[in-house]
Amino acid sequence: MSTFIENQQWRYATKKFDPSKIISDQDLQILQQAVQLSTSSYGLQLYKVFIINNPNIRTSLVAASWGQQQVVDASHLFIFANYVNVSDEDIKHYCRTTETMRDLPANTLKGYENLMISQIGNKSAVDVKEWTAKQTYLALGNLLNAAAELKIDTCPMEGFDSIKYGEILGLDSSKLEVALVAPVGYRASDDQTQFQTKVRKTIDELFTIIN
Repeated sequence: MSTFIENQQWRYATKKFDPSKIISDQDLQILQQAVQLSTSSYGLQLYKVFIINNPNIRTSLVAASWGQQQVVDASHLFIFANYVNVSDEDIKHYCRTTETMRDLPANTLKGYENLMISQIGNKSAVDVKEWTAKQTYLALGNLLNAAAELKIDTCPMEGFDSIKYGEILGLDSSKLEVALVAPVGYRASDDQTQFQTKVRKTIDELFTIIN
């Protein structure tokens, strides 16, 4: 755990990446697995993660990212897009997959399936989209933590035009909406942000213990 805390002290939102440094295939697989294993409400994972390597697409995303050059200079660009709607079929597919992977009889999870359909069906369209977007933040957290363990830099971003991102990526806006962007790579030696003292609330200020 001491190493984990040290790595959290080391990480920061990298403002300038070294474009000559590329993440190894092995480390990229670890980052993908970290996202795959993220906590998710009901286990549904109601989002898609795009890793953009195409330089032309990444260049076109700069303007939609308010000029932030990290989307081009980083080794890899992770884009998290949440489901706009959750269908009964999404839930049924998850339950059937679970039954198969756990070697359970067919329809063992029918009760749980109906519960999820009922609970999610009671949400408004706005609430569903907001809920699925929040799920991407859980996945992003795993990405940031895993990257720090590997001494890989990241820059979680909310500063972008989601609609333009969707258009550039050719996403169906009725199905997916870009929620988060995370350039991932290695800091440039002259990125001055890395030398700044990390500023956080004190433990006493942040936590209230109720006995």
